[in-house]
Amino acid sequence: MNKDEREGMAENVKGRVKEAAGVVSDDRDLEKEGAEERAEGEARKDLGEARRKVGEAIEDFGKDVKR
Repeated sequence: MNKDEREGMAENVKGRVKEAAGVVSDDRDLEKEGAEERAEGEARKDLGEARRKVGEAIEDFGKDVKR
């Protein structure tokens, strides 16, 4: 797990908490802010995962070329 994946997951959780707090307190602005933050966190996590997979593929390719 890389930095983007970790930070994305943390942002996702933070957004979920804000979103839930907005629902409970009937604060639509807080709920919207939480939903946006959650979506940004999910996107960042996905970006980090893609970066990691590309890096792993490059490493595997390099190992195959050495053989």
